[in-house]
Amino acid sequence: MADVHYEIVEHDGGWAYKVGDVFSEPFPTHDQARDAADRAAAEQKVAGETEDIEYQDRAGDWHDEVAQGSDRPETDVTG
Repeated sequence: MADVHYEIVEHDGGWAYKVGDVFSEPFPTHDQARDAADRAAAEQKVAGETEDIEYQDRAGDWHDEVAQGSDRPETDVTG
């Protein structure tokens, strides 16, 4: 199972949450950024439907897989 880490950081004249190298939109206050990160982290844990998926890899080969809707990441928020 994957782990998704949200970090609250100063960004673009305000505050944002960051996952890896990706920033959210800026928020005026730390508390607003924290609230948004908490909501996003909670949404990551919501189970979806199990469904068949088809995708093409970089080599151009097609693959069929089953995406388990219950396979959700662990999340945390720091900062």
